[in-house]
Amino acid sequence: MKFSRMRHWALALPFLLAGCASLAPPAVSPELAAARSYRDAIDLSGRLSVHYQNGGRDEALHGGFVWAQDPERTNITLLSPFGQTMAMIDVTPRGAILTQAGRPARAAADPDALAAQALGWPLPVAGLRNWLQGFGIDASGRHFVATPQAPDVATRDGWRIRYVDWQNDGPQAPIRPKRIDLARSTQQAGDVSIRIVIDNWQ
Repeated sequence: MKFSRMRHWALALPFLLAGCASLAPPAVSPELAAARSYRDAIDLSGRLSVHYQNGGRDEALHGGFVWAQDPERTNITLLSPFGQTMAMIDVTPRGAILTQAGRPARAAADPDALAAQALGWPLPVAGLRNWLQGFGIDASGRHFVATPQAPDVATRDGWRIRYVDWQNDGPQAPIRPKRIDLARSTQQAGDVSIRIVIDNWQ
């Protein structure tokens, strides 16, 4: 079954979005928020919601994801609402390989272009290595560290990022992004919006 045609995912939307409601930012000082450090190796899992256009029609899909990265590799697994693996993307310095159920594996040097071609909507794999932790480079080429006081960022490649919710493990612990909303206008998929909710962080 094609990942980009999983219309029945909408049946699970109320369950998937149950934890997506906007919450007040945690009470944390800007200094503590900005003091968190970038981690080269992380393992995340959570939920993903995507809205885009295909052939002039609105499309929506909802499911889960597992994200693992270290300095040399990024591995993303996209899941159906029922936990089935729909697509896997493996990125190394040599390039990217994307596999989908029932299809031959695809390879390309650019993971973002590969994802857009195979999935039918853009997934900014390269940027998310930093954005998932609240770091990155903005539209003017400057490094940014997102905080609850400065949650909105525009990137050089046209993505608009909003850090909607945050989480921390204690009053003195650095905060981490909980929900991230991405939006971008594209020629391929029209106006695209992606909601990422991080449920588990290691």
